[in-house]
Amino acid sequence: MQVILVRHTRVALQKGICYGQTDVPVADTFEEEAAKTKALLQAYAPFDKVYSSPLSRARLLASYCGYPDHETDPRLMEMDMGQWEMRPYDELTDEYARQWFDDYLHLPTPGGESFQDQRARVEDFLQELSRQPYSKVAIFAHAGVLGCAAIYGGLYTETTAWDHLTDYGGLIEIAL
Repeated sequence: MQVILVRHTRVALQKGICYGQTDVPVADTFEEEAAKTKALLQAYAPFDKVYSSPLSRARLLASYCGYPDHETDPRLMEMDMGQWEMRPYDELTDEYARQWFDDYLHLPTPGGESFQDQRARVEDFLQELSRQPYSKVAIFAHAGVLGCAAIYGGLYTETTAWDHLTDYGGLIEIAL
């Protein structure tokens, strides 16, 4: 199965804000960015099925790209940043934050989840998807979800995935 994963467009927040699962609005540049994403997707269409994170920044892009009837799944949400949601990263200076920045692959955020937690739920979704009778699927989601899927799909390793972040409105392809 061919799976095209699409990262949402820019959000209406200043850079450096930890927004994870907070449902933040898209930036004023949404239509311009979404039009570029829609054009990129034309090379892969049609899709047998389209999924999206339930967060509006992913759902809006799916709808704009011509898939208003996409199915949402909470396993496609960005990492839960817990108590750090909507805080500037540069304000996270306590001892635990320093430990987390050194080992974000394994430590959970306070009141949130770890990268391993996110990876487990994304992999659960992909394993379930691989048992479906589809040939081609699109998924509208977030950078963390795309990173987890890229690891699952063998594009990158856990330690190199963050060196290959997908741009806002960009896409990656994996095979299941």
